[in-house]
Amino acid sequence: MLVYVQNKHGKPLMPCSPRKARLLLKQKKAKVIKRTPFTIQLIYGSSGYKQAVSLGVDAGSRTIGLSATTVKKVLYEAEVELRNDITKLLADRRELRRSRRYRKTRYRKPRFDNRRRPEGWLAPSVRNKIEAHTKAVQMVCKMLPVTKITIEVASFDIQKLKNPEISGVEYQQGEQLGFWNVREYVLWRDGHQCQGRPGCRNKVLNVHHIESRKTGGDAPNNLITLCDQCHKDYHTGKLKLNLKRGQSFKDAAFMGIMRWMVYNRLKTIYPYVRLTYGYITKHTRIANGLEKNHRTDARCVSGNPQAQPDNTWYYFKQVRKQNRQLHKANPIKRGIWKANKAPKYLFGYQLFDKVLYEGQECFIFGRRASGYFDLRKLDGTRVSPSVSCKKLKLLERASIFLCERRNSDFLPGMNSGVSVA
Repeated sequence: MLVYVQNKHGKPLMPCSPRKARLLLKQKKAKVIKRTPFTIQLIYGSSGYKQAVSLGVDAGSRTIGLSATTVKKVLYEAEVELRNDITKLLADRRELRRSRRYRKTRYRKPRFDNRRRPEGWLAPSVRNKIEAHTKAVQMVCKMLPVTKITIEVASFDIQKLKNPEISGVEYQQGEQLGFWNVREYVLWRDGHQCQGRPGCRNKVLNVHHIESRKTGGDAPNNLITLCDQCHKDYHTGKLKLNLKRGQSFKDAAFMGIMRWMVYNRLKTIYPYVRLTYGYITKHTRIANGLEKNHRTDARCVSGNPQAQPDNTWYYFKQVRKQNRQLHKANPIKRGIWKANKAPKYLFGYQLFDKVLYEGQECFIFGRRASGYFDLRKLDGTRVSPSVSCKKLKLLERASIFLCERRNSDFLPGMNSGVSVA
Protein backbone atom coordinates (compact mmCIF):
# COMPACT_ATOMS: atom_id res chain seq x y z
CA MET A 1 0.00 0.00 0.00
CA LEU A 2 1.21 3.52 -0.85
CA VAL A 3 0.39 6.88 0.74
CA TYR A 4 -0.15 9.74 -1.71
CA VAL A 5 1.56 13.07 -1.00
CA GLN A 6 0.90 16.69 -1.91
CA ASN A 7 3.26 19.58 -1.34
CA LYS A 8 2.49 22.70 0.64
CA HIS A 9 0.67 24.27 -2.32
CA GLY A 10 -1.47 21.19 -3.11
CA LYS A 11 0.60 19.93 -6.05
CA PRO A 12 1.07 16.14 -6.24
CA LEU A 13 4.39 14.49 -5.40
CA MET A 14 5.56 10.88 -5.61
CA PRO A 15 3.87 8.59 -3.06
CA CYS A 16 5.64 7.30 0.02
CA SER A 17 5.45 4.27 2.29
CA PRO A 18 3.02 4.12 5.25
CA ARG A 19 5.99 4.16 7.64
CA LYS A 20 7.33 7.44 6.28
CA ALA A 21 3.85 8.98 6.27
CA ARG A 22 3.40 7.94 9.92
CA LEU A 23 6.66 9.64 10.87
CA LEU A 24 5.71 12.85 9.03
CA LEU A 25 2.35 12.96 10.78
CA LYS A 26 3.92 12.24 14.18
CA GLN A 27 6.48 15.03 13.69
CA LYS A 28 3.71 17.47 12.67
CA LYS A 29 5.29 17.92 9.23
CA ALA A 30 2.17 16.79 7.35
CA LYS A 31 -1.60 16.62 7.73
CA VAL A 32 -4.23 14.19 6.47
CA ILE A 33 -6.45 15.60 3.72
CA LYS A 34 -8.11 12.41 2.48
CA ARG A 35 -8.68 9.04 4.05
CA THR A 36 -9.40 6.80 1.05
CA PRO A 37 -7.11 6.74 -0.89
CA PHE A 38 -4.97 7.88 2.05
CA THR A 39 -3.44 11.24 1.12
CA ILE A 40 -1.34 13.65 3.16
CA GLN A 41 -0.18 17.21 2.53
CA LEU A 42 3.23 18.52 3.60
CA ILE A 43 3.24 21.57 5.85
CA TYR A 44 6.81 22.57 5.07
CA GLY A 45 8.16 23.58 1.65
CA SER A 46 9.55 20.78 -0.54
CA SER A 47 10.65 20.72 -4.17
CA GLY A 48 9.96 16.97 -4.32
CA TYR A 49 11.60 14.38 -6.56
CA LYS A 50 9.30 13.31 -9.38
CA GLN A 51 9.41 10.48 -11.92
CA ALA A 52 7.62 10.04 -15.21
CA VAL A 53 4.15 8.70 -14.34
CA SER A 54 1.92 7.29 -17.08
CA LEU A 55 -1.84 7.00 -16.56
CA GLY A 56 -3.78 4.39 -18.53
CA VAL A 57 -7.57 4.72 -18.83
CA ASP A 58 -9.68 1.76 -19.94
CA ALA A 59 -12.83 3.65 -20.93
CA GLY A 60 -16.12 1.81 -20.67
CA SER A 61 -19.88 2.16 -20.52
CA ARG A 62 -20.26 0.45 -17.15
CA THR A 63 -16.78 0.34 -15.60
CA ILE A 64 -13.66 2.48 -15.97
CA GLY A 65 -10.22 0.98 -15.39
CA LEU A 66 -7.42 3.24 -14.12
CA SER A 67 -3.73 2.46 -13.69
CA ALA A 68 -0.91 4.92 -12.94
CA THR A 69 2.51 3.36 -13.43
CA THR A 70 6.20 4.04 -13.72
CA VAL A 71 8.52 1.78 -15.69
CA LYS A 72 9.01 -0.57 -12.72
CA LYS A 73 6.07 -0.07 -10.35
CA VAL A 74 2.30 0.38 -10.24
CA LEU A 75 1.49 3.43 -8.15
CA TYR A 76 -2.30 3.37 -8.31
CA GLU A 77 -4.99 1.10 -9.71
CA ALA A 78 -8.74 1.46 -9.49
CA GLU A 79 -12.06 0.46 -11.03
CA VAL A 80 -14.97 2.91 -11.20
CA GLU A 81 -18.51 1.54 -11.52
CA LEU A 82 -20.71 4.05 -13.34
CA ARG A 83 -24.40 4.80 -12.94
CA ASN A 84 -26.87 3.08 -15.28
CA ASP A 85 -30.14 4.29 -13.78
CA ILE A 86 -30.43 7.69 -15.45
CA THR A 87 -32.55 6.48 -18.39
CA LYS A 88 -35.13 4.95 -16.05
CA LEU A 89 -35.20 8.00 -13.78
CA LEU A 90 -35.80 10.34 -16.72
CA ALA A 91 -38.58 8.08 -18.01
CA ASP A 92 -40.24 8.11 -14.58
CA ARG A 93 -39.99 11.90 -14.42
CA ARG A 94 -41.52 12.25 -17.89
CA GLU A 95 -44.43 10.00 -16.87
CA LEU A 96 -45.09 11.97 -13.68
CA ARG A 97 -45.01 15.30 -15.49
CA ARG A 98 -47.39 14.10 -18.19
CA SER A 99 -49.88 12.87 -15.58
CA ARG A 100 -49.66 16.17 -13.71
CA ARG A 101 -50.29 18.16 -16.89
CA TYR A 102 -53.33 16.00 -17.64
CA ARG A 103 -54.76 16.63 -14.16
CA LYS A 104 -54.15 20.39 -14.06
CA THR A 105 -54.01 21.67 -17.64
CA ARG A 106 -56.29 19.51 -19.74
CA TYR A 107 -57.48 22.64 -21.50
CA ARG A 108 -54.05 23.46 -22.88
CA LYS A 109 -53.78 23.10 -26.64
CA PRO A 110 -51.07 20.80 -28.00
CA ARG A 111 -47.87 22.54 -29.01
CA PHE A 112 -45.74 21.78 -32.04
CA ASP A 113 -42.38 20.16 -31.47
CA ASN A 114 -40.43 23.19 -32.68
CA ARG A 115 -37.74 23.31 -30.01
CA ARG A 116 -34.14 23.09 -31.18
CA ARG A 117 -31.42 21.37 -29.23
CA PRO A 118 -28.21 23.37 -28.87
CA GLU A 119 -25.15 22.39 -30.83
CA GLY A 120 -23.19 19.64 -29.14
CA TRP A 121 -26.22 18.39 -27.19
CA LEU A 122 -25.84 14.93 -25.62
CA ALA A 123 -28.36 12.67 -23.94
CA PRO A 124 -28.18 13.03 -20.12
CA SER A 125 -27.14 9.38 -19.66
CA VAL A 126 -24.24 9.79 -22.09
CA ARG A 127 -23.24 13.17 -20.70
CA ASN A 128 -23.09 11.76 -17.18
CA LYS A 129 -20.72 8.98 -18.25
CA ILE A 130 -18.44 11.39 -20.10
CA GLU A 131 -18.28 13.67 -17.06
CA ALA A 132 -17.52 10.64 -14.87
CA HIS A 133 -14.54 9.74 -17.10
CA THR A 134 -13.23 13.29 -16.80
CA LYS A 135 -13.65 13.38 -13.01
CA ALA A 136 -11.94 10.00 -12.60
CA VAL A 137 -8.88 11.21 -14.52
CA GLN A 138 -8.79 14.51 -12.61
CA MET A 139 -8.98 12.60 -9.33
CA VAL A 140 -5.79 10.66 -10.19
CA CYS A 141 -3.96 13.76 -11.43
CA LYS A 142 -4.57 15.43 -8.05
CA MET A 143 -2.81 12.55 -6.27
CA LEU A 144 0.08 11.77 -8.63
CA PRO A 145 2.35 13.88 -10.89
CA VAL A 146 1.05 12.37 -14.13
CA THR A 147 3.13 13.22 -17.22
CA LYS A 148 1.25 11.14 -19.83
CA ILE A 149 -2.38 10.04 -20.21
CA THR A 150 -3.44 7.30 -22.62
CA ILE A 151 -7.11 6.47 -23.22
CA GLU A 152 -8.32 3.27 -24.83
CA VAL A 153 -11.28 3.84 -27.13
CA ALA A 154 -13.20 1.58 -29.49
CA SER A 155 -15.41 1.88 -32.56
CA PHE A 156 -18.06 -0.78 -33.15
CA ASP A 157 -19.80 -1.69 -36.40
CA ILE A 158 -23.20 -2.49 -34.91
CA GLN A 159 -24.72 -3.75 -38.16
CA LYS A 160 -21.71 -6.04 -38.61
CA LEU A 161 -22.30 -7.41 -35.12
CA LYS A 162 -25.91 -8.19 -36.01
CA ASN A 163 -25.10 -9.67 -39.44
CA PRO A 164 -21.43 -10.65 -40.02
CA GLU A 165 -22.08 -11.09 -43.77
CA ILE A 166 -23.42 -7.59 -44.40
CA SER A 167 -21.69 -5.53 -47.08
CA GLY A 168 -22.17 -2.72 -49.59
CA VAL A 169 -25.63 -1.25 -50.03
CA GLU A 170 -27.04 -3.54 -47.33
CA TYR A 171 -25.75 -1.05 -44.75
CA GLN A 172 -28.32 1.48 -46.05
CA GLN A 173 -31.23 -0.95 -46.15
CA GLY A 174 -31.32 -2.64 -42.75
CA GLU A 175 -33.36 -5.57 -41.51
CA GLN A 176 -36.70 -3.67 -41.53
CA LEU A 177 -36.60 -2.73 -45.21
CA GLY A 178 -40.04 -3.12 -46.81
CA PHE A 179 -42.03 -2.98 -43.54
CA TRP A 180 -44.28 -0.11 -42.50
CA ASN A 181 -43.16 -0.09 -38.86
CA VAL A 182 -41.43 -2.15 -36.18
CA ARG A 183 -44.67 -3.90 -35.17
CA GLU A 184 -45.23 -5.25 -38.67
CA TYR A 185 -41.64 -6.48 -38.80
CA VAL A 186 -41.92 -8.28 -35.43
CA LEU A 187 -45.16 -10.00 -36.44
CA TRP A 188 -43.56 -11.17 -39.70
CA ARG A 189 -40.41 -12.33 -37.86
CA ASP A 190 -42.48 -14.48 -35.46
CA GLY A 191 -44.61 -15.90 -38.29
CA HIS A 192 -47.79 -14.16 -37.10
CA GLN A 193 -48.07 -16.71 -34.27
CA CYS A 194 -48.25 -16.29 -30.52
CA GLN A 195 -44.95 -17.10 -28.78
CA GLY A 196 -46.52 -17.48 -25.33
CA ARG A 197 -48.12 -20.91 -24.95
CA PRO A 198 -47.15 -23.84 -27.21
CA GLY A 199 -49.76 -24.41 -29.90
CA CYS A 200 -51.62 -21.15 -29.21
CA ARG A 201 -53.66 -20.24 -32.33
CA ASN A 202 -55.34 -17.06 -31.19
CA LYS A 203 -55.42 -14.61 -34.13
CA VAL A 204 -55.66 -11.40 -32.09
CA LEU A 205 -51.97 -10.55 -31.76
CA ASN A 206 -50.11 -7.95 -29.71
CA VAL A 207 -46.46 -6.96 -29.53
CA HIS A 208 -45.02 -7.32 -26.01
CA HIS A 209 -41.94 -5.58 -24.57
CA ILE A 210 -39.60 -8.09 -22.95
CA GLU A 211 -37.88 -5.35 -20.96
CA SER A 212 -39.74 -2.26 -19.89
CA ARG A 213 -40.18 0.31 -22.63
CA LYS A 214 -38.55 2.84 -20.30
CA THR A 215 -35.19 1.07 -20.33
CA GLY A 216 -35.38 -1.41 -23.22
CA GLY A 217 -36.94 0.81 -25.89
CA ASP A 218 -38.76 -0.34 -29.02
CA ALA A 219 -35.88 -2.25 -30.64
CA PRO A 220 -37.01 -5.46 -32.43
CA ASN A 221 -34.85 -7.63 -30.14
CA ASN A 222 -36.86 -6.30 -27.19
CA LEU A 223 -40.25 -7.22 -28.74
CA ILE A 224 -42.09 -10.51 -29.07
CA THR A 225 -45.48 -11.53 -30.44
CA LEU A 226 -48.17 -12.57 -27.93
CA CYS A 227 -51.86 -13.12 -28.45
CA ASP A 228 -54.32 -10.93 -26.61
CA GLN A 229 -55.16 -13.57 -23.97
CA CYS A 230 -51.54 -14.57 -23.28
CA HIS A 231 -50.60 -10.89 -23.04
CA LYS A 232 -53.29 -10.26 -20.40
CA ASP A 233 -52.42 -13.45 -18.49
CA TYR A 234 -48.74 -12.48 -18.40
CA HIS A 235 -49.41 -9.04 -16.93
CA THR A 236 -51.88 -10.42 -14.37
CA GLY A 237 -49.40 -13.11 -13.27
CA LYS A 238 -51.34 -16.12 -14.61
CA LEU A 239 -48.70 -16.91 -17.26
CA LYS A 240 -44.96 -17.12 -16.67
CA LEU A 241 -42.61 -16.68 -19.60
CA ASN A 242 -38.87 -17.26 -19.52
CA LEU A 243 -38.04 -14.46 -21.95
CA LYS A 244 -34.70 -12.78 -22.49
CA ARG A 245 -34.20 -9.96 -24.93
CA GLY A 246 -31.69 -10.29 -27.72
CA GLN A 247 -28.26 -8.73 -27.67
CA SER A 248 -28.30 -5.08 -26.63
CA PHE A 249 -25.92 -2.63 -28.29
CA LYS A 250 -26.28 0.26 -25.82
CA ASP A 251 -22.71 -0.09 -24.60
CA ALA A 252 -21.35 -0.22 -28.14
CA ALA A 253 -23.35 2.87 -29.10
CA PHE A 254 -22.07 4.72 -26.06
CA MET A 255 -18.45 3.90 -26.85
CA GLY A 256 -18.94 5.22 -30.37
CA ILE A 257 -20.33 8.51 -29.03
CA MET A 258 -17.95 9.09 -26.14
CA ARG A 259 -14.55 8.28 -27.65
CA TRP A 260 -13.98 11.71 -29.18
CA MET A 261 -15.94 13.64 -26.57
CA VAL A 262 -13.81 12.36 -23.68
CA TYR A 263 -10.59 12.82 -25.63
CA ASN A 264 -11.38 16.40 -26.67
CA ARG A 265 -12.55 17.37 -23.19
CA LEU A 266 -9.41 16.00 -21.53
CA LYS A 267 -7.22 17.53 -24.25
CA THR A 268 -8.35 21.00 -23.19
CA ILE A 269 -7.25 20.25 -19.60
CA TYR A 270 -4.16 18.07 -20.15
CA PRO A 271 -2.20 18.59 -23.39
CA TYR A 272 -0.36 15.26 -22.99
CA VAL A 273 -3.38 13.04 -23.74
CA ARG A 274 -3.26 10.47 -26.52
CA LEU A 275 -5.45 7.60 -27.81
CA THR A 276 -4.97 3.88 -28.21
CA TYR A 277 -7.27 1.05 -29.31
CA GLY A 278 -8.62 -2.15 -27.89
CA TYR A 279 -6.85 -4.56 -30.21
CA ILE A 280 -3.47 -3.11 -29.15
CA THR A 281 -4.40 -3.57 -25.48
CA LYS A 282 -5.48 -7.17 -26.08
CA HIS A 283 -2.23 -8.02 -27.88
CA THR A 284 -0.17 -6.45 -25.07
CA ARG A 285 -2.10 -8.30 -22.36
CA ILE A 286 -1.76 -11.70 -24.06
CA ALA A 287 1.92 -11.17 -24.92
CA ASN A 288 2.70 -10.45 -21.26
CA GLY A 289 0.51 -13.26 -19.88
CA LEU A 290 -1.75 -11.01 -17.80
CA GLU A 291 -5.26 -11.79 -16.59
CA LYS A 292 -8.28 -10.02 -18.04
CA ASN A 293 -9.79 -7.27 -15.92
CA HIS A 294 -10.26 -3.51 -16.16
CA ARG A 295 -7.24 -2.70 -14.00
CA THR A 296 -4.91 -4.91 -15.99
CA ASP A 297 -6.17 -3.49 -19.28
CA ALA A 298 -5.51 0.01 -17.96
CA ARG A 299 -1.99 -1.05 -16.98
CA CYS A 300 -1.38 -2.26 -20.53
CA VAL A 301 -2.81 0.99 -21.87
CA SER A 302 -0.36 2.97 -19.71
CA GLY A 303 2.54 1.43 -21.63
CA ASN A 304 4.12 -0.38 -18.66
CA PRO A 305 2.53 -3.85 -18.60
CA GLN A 306 5.44 -5.36 -16.64
CA ALA A 307 5.23 -2.82 -13.81
CA GLN A 308 5.01 -4.61 -10.47
CA PRO A 309 1.50 -4.15 -9.01
CA ASP A 310 0.82 -3.34 -5.38
CA ASN A 311 -1.41 -5.66 -3.39
CA THR A 312 -3.91 -2.82 -2.93
CA TRP A 313 -6.38 -1.37 -5.41
CA TYR A 314 -9.44 0.85 -5.06
CA TYR A 315 -13.04 0.28 -6.04
CA PHE A 316 -15.27 3.31 -6.68
CA LYS A 317 -19.04 3.26 -7.07
CA GLN A 318 -20.84 6.27 -8.53
CA VAL A 319 -24.12 7.07 -6.75
CA ARG A 320 -26.85 9.61 -7.09
CA LYS A 321 -26.05 12.93 -5.46
CA GLN A 322 -29.57 14.09 -4.61
CA ASN A 323 -33.15 12.96 -5.12
CA ARG A 324 -35.16 16.02 -6.16
CA GLN A 325 -38.56 14.29 -6.28
CA LEU A 326 -40.78 16.21 -3.88
CA HIS A 327 -43.58 13.67 -3.35
CA LYS A 328 -44.12 9.93 -3.56
CA ALA A 329 -45.41 8.61 -6.88
CA ASN A 330 -48.73 7.41 -5.43
CA PRO A 331 -50.91 9.26 -2.87
CA ILE A 332 -51.79 7.68 0.46
CA LYS A 333 -55.25 7.64 2.08
CA ARG A 334 -57.60 10.58 1.40
CA GLY A 335 -55.49 11.63 -1.58
CA ILE A 336 -52.64 13.00 0.52
CA TRP A 337 -49.33 13.22 -1.32
CA LYS A 338 -46.61 12.11 1.09
CA ALA A 339 -43.32 14.03 0.96
CA ASN A 340 -40.45 12.15 -0.62
CA LYS A 341 -37.67 14.37 0.73
CA ALA A 342 -35.90 13.10 3.83
CA PRO A 343 -33.71 15.42 5.91
CA LYS A 344 -30.10 15.53 4.77
CA TYR A 345 -28.75 14.61 8.20
CA LEU A 346 -30.44 12.14 10.50
CA PHE A 347 -28.79 11.74 13.91
CA GLY A 348 -25.69 13.32 12.38
CA TYR A 349 -25.46 10.87 9.44
CA GLN A 350 -26.42 11.18 5.81
CA LEU A 351 -27.00 8.57 3.11
CA PHE A 352 -23.82 6.82 1.83
CA ASP A 353 -21.62 7.98 4.72
CA LYS A 354 -18.74 5.58 5.40
CA VAL A 355 -18.89 4.30 8.98
CA LEU A 356 -17.07 1.82 11.20
CA TYR A 357 -19.17 -0.94 12.74
CA GLU A 358 -17.60 -3.80 14.75
CA GLY A 359 -14.24 -3.33 13.01
CA GLN A 360 -15.74 -3.28 9.49
CA GLU A 361 -15.86 -0.34 7.11
CA CYS A 362 -19.27 -0.08 5.45
CA PHE A 363 -21.72 2.44 4.03
CA ILE A 364 -25.15 3.66 5.10
CA PHE A 365 -27.61 2.53 2.41
CA GLY A 366 -30.79 3.18 4.38
CA ARG A 367 -31.88 5.32 7.34
CA ARG A 368 -34.88 5.21 9.66
CA ALA A 369 -36.29 7.91 11.90
CA SER A 370 -35.94 5.47 14.81
CA GLY A 371 -32.14 5.75 14.52
CA TYR A 372 -31.53 2.30 13.02
CA PHE A 373 -29.60 2.16 9.74
CA ASP A 374 -29.02 -0.36 6.94
CA LEU A 375 -25.29 -1.02 6.43
CA ARG A 376 -23.79 -2.56 3.29
CA LYS A 377 -20.55 -2.84 1.37
CA LEU A 378 -20.15 -1.66 -2.21
CA ASP A 379 -20.33 -5.21 -3.61
CA GLY A 380 -23.84 -5.54 -2.16
CA THR A 381 -22.91 -7.53 0.94
CA ARG A 382 -25.30 -6.59 3.76
CA VAL A 383 -23.35 -6.04 6.98
CA SER A 384 -26.51 -5.50 9.04
CA PRO A 385 -30.08 -4.56 8.06
CA SER A 386 -30.73 -2.62 11.27
CA VAL A 387 -28.04 -1.11 13.51
CA SER A 388 -28.39 1.64 16.08
CA CYS A 389 -26.59 4.82 15.09
CA LYS A 390 -25.03 4.87 18.58
CA LYS A 391 -22.84 1.89 17.59
CA LEU A 392 -21.38 3.63 14.52
CA LYS A 393 -18.29 5.75 14.09
CA LEU A 394 -18.17 8.21 11.19
CA LEU A 395 -15.15 7.73 8.90
CA GLU A 396 -15.92 9.70 5.75
CA ARG A 397 -18.71 11.88 4.49
CA ALA A 398 -20.63 10.79 1.41
CA SER A 399 -19.68 11.87 -2.11
CA ILE A 400 -20.76 10.87 -5.61
CA PHE A 401 -17.83 8.41 -5.79
CA LEU A 402 -17.87 5.98 -2.86
CA CYS A 403 -14.44 4.42 -2.35
CA GLU A 404 -13.45 1.06 -0.90
CA ARG A 405 -9.90 -0.27 -0.53
CA ARG A 406 -9.48 -3.87 -1.66
CA ASN A 407 -6.74 -6.44 -1.95
CA SER A 408 -5.73 -8.24 -5.14
CA ASP A 409 -7.25 -11.51 -3.89
CA PHE A 410 -10.59 -9.83 -3.13
CA LEU A 411 -13.75 -11.91 -3.57
CA PRO A 412 -17.33 -10.57 -3.21
CA GLY A 413 -18.47 -10.85 0.39
CA MET A 414 -14.96 -10.55 1.86
CA ASN A 415 -13.99 -7.89 4.38
CA SER A 416 -12.04 -5.22 2.54
CA GLY A 417 -10.12 -4.40 5.70
CA VAL A 418 -9.50 -1.23 7.64
CA SER A 419 -7.32 1.43 6.05
CA VAL A 420 -4.09 2.79 7.50
CA ALA A 421 -5.79 5.71 9.21
